[in-house]
Formats: sequence, structure tokens, C-alpha cells
Amino acid sequence: MKAKEIKKLYYSIGEVSEITGLKQYVLRYWETEFSSLRPAKNKAGNRTYRKVDIQLINQIKILLYEKKFTIKGAKQYFKDMDKVGEASDKTVQNIVKISSTADVKILKDLKTSLDDLLKTINEFKD
Repeated sequence: MKAKEIKKLYYSIGEVSEITGLKQYVLRYWETEFSSLRPAKNKAGNRTYRKVDIQLINQIKILLYEKKFTIKGAKQYFKDMDKVGEASDKTVQNIVKISSTADVKILKDLKTSLDDLLKTINEFKD
């Protein structure tokens, strides 16, 4: 299944239906089933889909139609992917904390060394 290229900032449900090859009622149903699929609505109350919404729809479509997941299975797949992402985010945060602590120590040592060097230079000046 080849998807059309996404070119605009916002798309109507009709345009998304055309791009993804899905019926509008399917898109509306998926909104009720997948909490991460929540397109914004304009002042008139019409759905306005963004590029990320269309990408998510295409992922759901692949899981359901090509990989033959059930809706429950697709929900679980996304839930598991979120957990992996959260674990990855925590790992990055821990690395930043560790490197920040190490950086502070290195900077303090560097400051001490520079202070000693400055004292030595000042002694030779006098």
C-alpha cells in the first residue's frame, strides 16, 4: 500500500480519507479506539488532521490490514512502544545526570588547576 505524499499543514477528514484510502467512518471509529489519534477541530467543529495524525493512521492501517493485528493487539502494540520510549527517555535523563555530575567535577578541577597556574604566573611576574 503506497500512501500519497503529505504536503499541507492541516487536512480535512475527506482529504485524509483520500490520502489513506480509508472511509471517513473508519477514521472516526479509530479516534474512539486509539487515544493517541485525536485530531484538533476548527471553529466549525471539523476535524483538522496534521501530518503526524496521518502518519499514525498509516501505522494503524499497516498493523490492522497488513500485519493482521486486532484492534486490541494494535492498542497493546502502541502501549508497549510508549513504554519502550519512556524507558529510553529515562536512560537519557540518567546519562545526562551522570555526565552533568562528572562535568561539574571536571570543571571544579579545571578551575583549581587554572587558579594554581595563575598564582604561579603571578609569582614569576613579581
